Amino acid sequence: MAASAAPHSGAAPDPTPAPPAEAGADDVGARLARVLGPVRVARTTALAGGLYNSTVLAELADGRRLVLKTAPRAGTPALTHERDLLATEALFHRLAGRAGVRVPTVLHHQPAGPDDPAEWLLLDHLDGTTWDAARAGLTPADGAALRHLLGEQLARVASVTGPAYGYPRPELGLRAPDWPGAFTAMLRAVLADAERFGVGLPVPAGRLAALPARFAHRLAEVERPALVHFDAWAGNLVLDRDGDGPWRLAGLIDGERAFFGDPLAEFVGLDPLGRAEDDPDLLAGYRSVAPLPPLDTGARIRLALYRVHLGLVMRAESVPRGYEGAFAHWLDTWSAEHLTAQLALLDALEE
Repeated sequence: MAASAAPHSGAAPDPTPAPPAEAGADDVGARLARVLGPVRVARTTALAGGLYNSTVLAELADGRRLVLKTAPRAGTPALTHERDLLATEALFHRLAGRAGVRVPTVLHHQPAGPDDPAEWLLLDHLDGTTWDAARAGLTPADGAALRHLLGEQLARVASVTGPAYGYPRPELGLRAPDWPGAFTAMLRAVLADAERFGVGLPVPAGRLAALPARFAHRLAEVERPALVHFDAWAGNLVLDRDGDGPWRLAGLIDGERAFFGDPLAEFVGLDPLGRAEDDPDLLAGYRSVAPLPPLDTGARIRLALYRVHLGLVMRAESVPRGYEGAFAHWLDTWSAEHLTAQLALLDALEE
């Protein structure tokens, strides 16, 4: 989960810990040669923005620009769902790309093994800048047009139907034939992670664990396991433009947190751009491609549940990531306020 992905009124401090050390230039060249044959790497540049995988931009002598992502080594402390994340990212990009979504092309995915102590993924590079980096230069009209385009792209993501609900890797045990079952497993897994890592919670764990059963009838309103990116915040949206022309949405990156479930869950990752369910431009873009479930009481309850889940993930990951200093303090404060607010909203919406 990216550090700035949380919805908040002010910018979060930069996290203290660095991501895993990136592959050296020789290692990058060796990996690329295994996939592409003899190539010459002219330059490698570490890319910032992620807190779990390391990412390197490899510029080849023939002009190609590729992205090499490397997961932490096996045995590194992590949350339950953070296993084979790059396999999930490769799957997301392949499925979304077939649905007409602008995503990087997957060139190779390598699981960890005897010759590869860490999982890695090779992608083509989407040229442009992130929405987060360009934000200060966007006019209100730019933002409205881009949110419409984003709605279109997310509707195409959601058009993909998975084989079951939950995280795509069956070995995680976090999937089920229905959404209430899958969401229950996903929520309980992160609560177990918090207990395992000694992460304090602002409310009793039992109250949180009871939420899926309490609102099972609302979760059961989801009738299809739609593909969900779940981390489509502004740092994972690539923009480009020709000169001073209009901005375009060049692509959606970092699909490692994807799962199959409620298409409305996608809105939670968008919170730094404003609540998507209240954004007429984004909703218009979405509905120009596909129908959207009614944003009724049931939908609002489910969105609150997914915001609880995201808040718990971000709080629980603080210990295995080793967050310290101002960022750790901010995350502790934000997640406590966020969880408390969402629980109060659920109480108010409950019929």
